Amino acid sequence: MSGYFASAAQILITFAFGAVMALFVLRLLAELARVNFYNPICQFLFRATHVLVTPLRRFVPSVRRASLAPLLLAYVAAVLKMLLLMLLAGVLPHVPGLLLLAVADLLDFVLVLYMGIIFAAALMSMFAMEDQHPLVPFINQIAAPALRPLRRVVPLLGGLDFSPTIAILLILLARVLLVQPLFDFAQRLALGI
Repeated sequence: MSGYFASAAQILITFAFGAVMALFVLRLLAELARVNFYNPICQFLFRATHVLVTPLRRFVPSVRRASLAPLLLAYVAAVLKMLLLMLLAGVLPHVPGLLLLAVADLLDFVLVLYMGIIFAAALMSMFAMEDQHPLVPFINQIAAPALRPLRRVVPLLGGLDFSPTIAILLILLARVLLVQPLFDFAQRLALGI
C-alpha cells in the first residue's frame, strides 16, 4: 500500500477505534464516579453502549457497583486497533505481544483521556460556566475522584487550586515511567525481538 494511503488508513483506524474506546471508557468512568444518570451525556453513553455492555454484564464482574464490561470492550477495541495497525505496517504480531500492546495502548488512552477531563474541569472552573449545561457537571463529577485526594493534601495558595496541575503532572509521569516501558516491552514481544 502506498505511503499516503497507509498514513490515511492509520489515521482512520486510530480515530475510529479511539472513538469506540472513548465511549466505553467514559461509560466506565461515569459509573465509577457515580455521575448523575439523568445527565443527557450519561444517557447518550449508556444508550450508545447498552447493546454490547448489557449481555457481557452476565459474565464480567462488577467493582463498586460499576460493571467492568465496558473496560473489556474497550480492551477488545484496543486489540483490534493494534492488530490492524500492525497488519497495515506489514507485520503479523505474536499474540502475547499483541495482547500486552493493547493493554499499554488502552492504559495510555485512559490516562490521556483523564488528563483531558482534568484539564477541562480546571479550565471550566476559571471561567463562569453555566452549570445548567450537562457537560459541566459531567466533567466535574468524573474529575472529582482524582482531584479530591489531592485537594486534601495540597492547600489553596492565594485562592488558587493546584490539584489539577499536580494530577496532570502525575499522569504525565505515569505515561513516561509506566506506559512507555510497557509499550516498548510489548512491542518487542509482538515483533518477536
